[in-house]
Amino acid sequence: MFDDTLLDDPAALQRADRDHALLALAGTGARVRTALRLADVAGLARLRPDGRPRTVLVAGHGSTLAAGTAAAALAVTGCQVLLLAPGDAVPVERGELGPAAFTSGMVWQLPGWAGPFDLVVIGSAQGGEQGLISLAEQAYARGCAVVVITPEGSLLAEAALQVRGLPLPYVPSASFGLPEDEPRAAGDEPDLPAEDPGALWALLAPLLALTEKVGVTQLPPGSLEAAADRLDEVAVRCRPDAAGYLNPAKELAGRIAGTVPLVWAEGAVAGAAAERFAAMLAERAGRPALTGLLPGAITAHRGMFVGQLASAAADPDDFFRDRVEEPDPLQLQVLLLRTPGENDGENGGENGGGNNGGNGGGNGREGEQRAAGRPGGHSVLRAHRLAEAHEVRLTEYSSGRPDPLQALAELIGLTDFAAVYLGLASSSG
Repeated sequence: MFDDTLLDDPAALQRADRDHALLALAGTGARVRTALRLADVAGLARLRPDGRPRTVLVAGHGSTLAAGTAAAALAVTGCQVLLLAPGDAVPVERGELGPAAFTSGMVWQLPGWAGPFDLVVIGSAQGGEQGLISLAEQAYARGCAVVVITPEGSLLAEAALQVRGLPLPYVPSASFGLPEDEPRAAGDEPDLPAEDPGALWALLAPLLALTEKVGVTQLPPGSLEAAADRLDEVAVRCRPDAAGYLNPAKELAGRIAGTVPLVWAEGAVAGAAAERFAAMLAERAGRPALTGLLPGAITAHRGMFVGQLASAAADPDDFFRDRVEEPDPLQLQVLLLRTPGENDGENGGENGGGNNGGNGGGNGREGEQRAAGRPGGHSVLRAHRLAEAHEVRLTEYSSGRPDPLQALAELIGLTDFAAVYLGLASSSG
């Protein structure tokens, strides 16, 4: 049950936000600045790379892999950024304070071709995963360059020094987490703790500072600092005491409540934001979402439009039956994420109407006509026509920032807040 009244009650939101997820998101801009400063102090400013690596392998789990996805989307043509996810997990002994985190037993393996021309970046917000420590040793034995993003003083940071790698500090949240005396909610899994929703930016900032140094990404000057400013601006617009009609994240949370979201994206940068949104909906709101890049998403999700979910919006055959006792049917909702380079700063909206991150306006038909005349525009036009033909609501969320990282920050900032608000309003009471 979605309680939209809670979203306009800041005190109730604060009580419902037991692990301070909203505060953690509000501090992401500050964490980016701190991470950049500490990375320079740790030795990144003195790094003089001897050419560009053949491949950057980003290893970890959760937000580390999300950061790798974003870095891959921002990489220049001809540079590979590949994700190295865990391939197995082994049992871990129970600790003195309770069961060890399941992630502590995960195992990573370098691909057979990895060698001296490759860079391995290992990220961990905990720094105690034995599998990542072993991976650093594997990389050293293969002759790979090793960079680790992890808390200072952690086992993983020490392992990085032992294999002649570069440890970059991970900046933890000052607010996220349950108080020590706070009882766990029913159904919590002790070995599967919730991940800090702001961890992505504490990992992505030093990762992108590194890729800029080695030439894998070529962002505009000052892009990382500007992204921190965009995150601050999103935090102000999406703050808990902003009324629902002025808060784009609350509006988005209400829009997807009671729906099955199809999160479509135009281009790799928007695709990274779409994958992050789906992960946050699962983690913070307990909601499934399907993601896809245009144009492939249109064919991959075709069955969703011709199936029962799409038809739930129309009147059923038995028009005169008693609906009082029936729950509201689930309906499809298409969210189309776009960034400049794909949308040239143009606003989109519901079935073509205006919506720029929850704000903006415009004529939907004119937007569709403009879309059809540029590369990739035909896919957007076909997406609108598909949704309109099956009476499925389609809403665009776009950023007008020409810098892809700033555009990514605006999209992820908005959707992260929306996922947390949806989870809080759905679990209240």
